[in-house]
Amino acid sequence: MACMKLGSKVDAFQRHGQAWFCTTGLPSDIVVEVGEMSFHLHKFPLLSRSGVLERLIANASEGEEGCSISLPDIPGGAKTFELVAKFCYGVKLELTASNVVYLRCAAEHLEMTEEYGEGNLIMQTEVFLNQVVLKNWKDSLKALQSCDDVLRHAEELHITKRCIESLAVKACTDPNLFGWPVMEHGGPMQSPGGSVLWNGISTGAIPKNSSSDWWYEDVSTLSLPLYKRLVSVMEPRGVKQEIIAGSLTFYAKKYLPGLNRRQAASESSTRLEPVAMGAPPSEEDQKLLLEEIDRLLPMHKGIISTKVLFGLLRTAMILRASPSTISNLERRIGMQLDQATLEDLLMPNFSYSMETLYNVDCVQRILEHFLAMDQATGGASPCSIDDGQLMGSPSLTPITMVAKLIDGYLAEVAPDVNLKLPKFQSLAASIPDYARPLDDGLYRSIDIYLKSHPWLSESDREQLCRLMDCQKLSLEACTHAAQNERLPLRIIVQVLFFEQLQLRTSIAGCFLVSDNLEGGSRQLRSGLAGSNEGGWTTAVRENQVLKVGMDSMRLRVSELEKECSNMKQEIEKLGRVKAGSSTWGNVSKKFGFKLKSQMCSAQEGSISQQNNGSEKLEKAKGGKHMKKASKEE
Repeated sequence: MACMKLGSKVDAFQRHGQAWFCTTGLPSDIVVEVGEMSFHLHKFPLLSRSGVLERLIANASEGEEGCSISLPDIPGGAKTFELVAKFCYGVKLELTASNVVYLRCAAEHLEMTEEYGEGNLIMQTEVFLNQVVLKNWKDSLKALQSCDDVLRHAEELHITKRCIESLAVKACTDPNLFGWPVMEHGGPMQSPGGSVLWNGISTGAIPKNSSSDWWYEDVSTLSLPLYKRLVSVMEPRGVKQEIIAGSLTFYAKKYLPGLNRRQAASESSTRLEPVAMGAPPSEEDQKLLLEEIDRLLPMHKGIISTKVLFGLLRTAMILRASPSTISNLERRIGMQLDQATLEDLLMPNFSYSMETLYNVDCVQRILEHFLAMDQATGGASPCSIDDGQLMGSPSLTPITMVAKLIDGYLAEVAPDVNLKLPKFQSLAASIPDYARPLDDGLYRSIDIYLKSHPWLSESDREQLCRLMDCQKLSLEACTHAAQNERLPLRIIVQVLFFEQLQLRTSIAGCFLVSDNLEGGSRQLRSGLAGSNEGGWTTAVRENQVLKVGMDSMRLRVSELEKECSNMKQEIEKLGRVKAGSSTWGNVSKKFGFKLKSQMCSAQEGSISQQNNGSEKLEKAKGGKHMKKASKEE
């Protein structure tokens, strides 16, 4: 830390209890009272340097023990007046970044101008401030920290503003271009852009390059009012919003203990973590800090991690922060909800009512903010996603990622017996249909909810199951749903119908592939029979594998058709009051099938035709064998 030496005389001040004495050999003729401390001094050195002391001494009455004056309002108190008295006597003292602000304010208060002596204290402190302190990062920071104790006087002299301007300029400049000392953490003293220092002497070793967050911990030592002013000045000076947001995050983590409780170990190993200093602030101070952090954070997407935003939101709910602060944090999270994880969404319910285990209402509001932003920015819509994308693999669009995230969240909160059906339905229905390529995740959450709420009526179960589209269930999900006793009968029939439809589509595709392979095999036999026997063998093997798969699919279709026929008979028994011939058609209309009701009967006919065809083929083969045997005899 830089310093400037003043005076040349040997220190002649001695302290005895709560009193200071100047041992120059002459008896003291004035007592200066500063707080609880008494200074037994001489009039001439004081009045020759200060206009205020000159007037006070002139107006003071002589008592039994000599003249006595009081300085109750001097900036810096007794400790600062001790340095002022030494300066008046010409005793050696050092101006440093830690005491220059106190001395400058005290000199102004005591009117220690050039009229009362050349090179007076006002001029000396101003020169040291402008030429030494404000040109160095660390000294500017120490001077700004000392402004807290004499803030009113420092503001009048514009010392606070000058220190903040100095720090803001240096924060937006690459420190590698200068030799500013930067606080290191757990390593040797280094000068960014220079060499490693040992006892103030350069060792020649080149330090590592400093990153853009080199000043985070330094400014985190400032009080909240000064830190807030510094951050407000930085953006107009050219500091990027991402860097400012990083500093705000560091400051918040340092003074809000709740943010560090759920921090991942991987993040702590790659980021510079704040070190706790002393006891944490009170809950009221933490609440004020959190609200100020929210006001200072830029309202832009991606400048602060989603995990940190969720930590701030969770802390705001615990501290009962203002509704505007909570709403702003929810809006920030909604802007980048696609970057969140399921663990982030699982926020406990901190309300006194404790209706649900997790704060579902908060997640609902965050999702609404995301959907509003996605719609405003022209996100994916049904027109921009074709059928292949809907039925195929999920597209990694933000809305698709959020849909998958919400389905996982619904599965986690579904076991809560206090979670009401309307709240569950509202959250599940908020996701647009086009955002879910498959409804397997939604089906899983609905199944868990039905299992945890067995008292739901049949109408409530049907209403809940209408949230999912049976056509968007995978074969695995359809197989599970067809055997799920918790689902309403109407939904099971729909699942069976669309499962058959998917299987028929798959079989048709296999037939097409088989025809292509047979056509290719004929070309191989005609053109490459003698030159490429290995390729022919591979094609025949693949054709056999496909035929085996087709046979297993036919068997599955037959089983499903039998189940469909049995269910048809059971439904017809239930509806005897109506005409027997139209019962199945009415049921198909009631269930909302898109295809004709004669699908099952047509499928039965096709299976019987296939069976008849196979019997005829076997008879023909048997006849050929009989003829061959007779010829041999």
